[in-house]
Amino acid sequence: MNVIDNIFKIMAQKGIKQRTLADAMGIDESQISVMKRGNRDLKISEVENIASCLGVSITDLFTWPERYVLEQSAGAKGLTTPKVILQLELEDSDVKADVIKLAFGDRVLEIKNK
Repeated sequence: MNVIDNIFKIMAQKGIKQRTLADAMGIDESQISVMKRGNRDLKISEVENIASCLGVSITDLFTWPERYVLEQSAGAKGLTTPKVILQLELEDSDVKADVIKLAFGDRVLEIKNK
């Protein structure tokens, strides 16, 4: 797993130019080449900006081409909302519900007990 390689694979797949990525990161375009060669570390804020620019989650940058934040249609406007899949292997369904409530608060969730 190489995050830098994944970033450039996603850029190529989506047709995103180095200039666009540099602007999103707030750095000079020449630093993109330095980053590509592995001679520049990324700051956390830059990773967030990269993910936003590429239209993927931070997790996806690490796991590409696997995607762990899936998108589902949010209606006729063509908008998408992230869908997170959380798998818990707990015997007690009450404990599972408590863990999910702790993690996500009062948000509406679909809980599937298998």
